[in-house]
Amino acid sequence: MNEKMRAMDIEYRCNEAISVAQAIDLYKRSTLGERRPVHRPDIFEGMLRNANLTVTAWLGDKLVGIARTLTDFAYVAYLADLAVDEACQRQGIGRQLIEETRKHLPPECMIVLLAAPKANEYYAKVGFEHNPRAWVLPGAKA
Repeated sequence: MNEKMRAMDIEYRCNEAISVAQAIDLYKRSTLGERRPVHRPDIFEGMLRNANLTVTAWLGDKLVGIARTLTDFAYVAYLADLAVDEACQRQGIGRQLIEETRKHLPPECMIVLLAAPKANEYYAKVGFEHNPRAWVLPGAKA
């Protein structure tokens, strides 16, 4: 299947139940798996359960993308994870996951995120503004 046909075949779903195994498999197939606790299904279960807005991208029955967000649905939404299967990247799936996330938020609600190093240049291309004032207080190593 060529790339253009594949992008047209992607189905986006909001708050679709996905298993921990499906999520970990996707994160491993994306560059985000390098920075997430893919070796800790217990943590992943909490990540999925406690996100209050999750948009997923599906190619048939295969999970190929996720936008996992924590939000108050009024002022701010923290896009905690944006992961797309490396085999499906550069087809607009990440951009559409962000757009689908926006559809479930009021127009005045801002989306904030911390960019993964490999994705740092990507976010300006999809409309995000750089903000150098982010700070992180790390937790214990998982």
